[in-house]
Amino acid sequence: MISLHQFRCFLATLEHESFTAAADLLGLAQPSVSEQVRLLERSLDAELFQRAGRGVVATEAARVLRPYAEKALATVDEAERAVASVRDVITGTVRFGVFGTARVYLTRDLVSDMMARHPGVRLELIGQNSLEVLDALRRGRLEAAIIALPIDDEGLQISPVMRDEVVYVSADPARLAKPVTPTELAAATLVLSEASWGNTDSTRGQLARAVQSVGRTLIPKIEVEDVESALEIAALGLADAITARGILHRLADRLPPSLGWVGLRPRLFDEFAIVHRRGTELSPATQSVVGMAVERMKIIERAVRAPTD
Repeated sequence: MISLHQFRCFLATLEHESFTAAADLLGLAQPSVSEQVRLLERSLDAELFQRAGRGVVATEAARVLRPYAEKALATVDEAERAVASVRDVITGTVRFGVFGTARVYLTRDLVSDMMARHPGVRLELIGQNSLEVLDALRRGRLEAAIIALPIDDEGLQISPVMRDEVVYVSADPARLAKPVTPTELAAATLVLSEASWGNTDSTRGQLARAVQSVGRTLIPKIEVEDVESALEIAALGLADAITARGILHRLADRLPPSLGWVGLRPRLFDEFAIVHRRGTELSPATQSVVGMAVERMKIIERAVRAPTD
């Protein structure tokens, strides 16, 4: 009989191409993992791995089995969450910090998820910029937050969640023929968001440092507060914008087809993390919000990840 434990051992071995590495990941002894895979092979009457030096190589049967094993484990996880949502009624107020463009990445789906799973929870999503949110978190006004890195991590527990490539956006195809260099960035007519925060914003700070590396200064022609306005101006051809691929993905149905994008060289990335004060235990409601926020950000990351990432 095939068991979920066998599937876990199989997928870990498949991922790491080693019984030893799979055992380390699962916290088991190596012989236990290899035995579970052997029992799975016996049940299926098929060889899943072949020895190759100190590791193993997946067979065609293993590659065919993979999506079914993943689906089986995912179904069990969903069932456990569904039962837990009925068994453990979560209530209370969650004050969760969010960075400025979280309204694009996250807000709609996070609110929808919370209302569906925990209708008894009152949710407050607070913040316009990561620096502002970080200050509120340190002062104890928030339990947890999702913010842009890097930050001063003194006294904070930081759990990276997502990395999103920063790209150049224009309505002029000629400007998108090749990746944009810092020298070209310095000469471009730009509209940038986060006007109130300027180069203290994590994305703008990266852009400014890239331009400084070639002895130039980043001076946008137009500054606005929100990324949606910046993209609207870019769509009119009045200036070019800078944003992240995840933002373009989320706004795809609202952006005109005239807008296109190209990467920067060297490539730049926005990085986001869940942050809370070190040594504090999050309330069940906040833990649930954090879990849902991570799920949603991971979905976006997978949707926009380039093959070479």
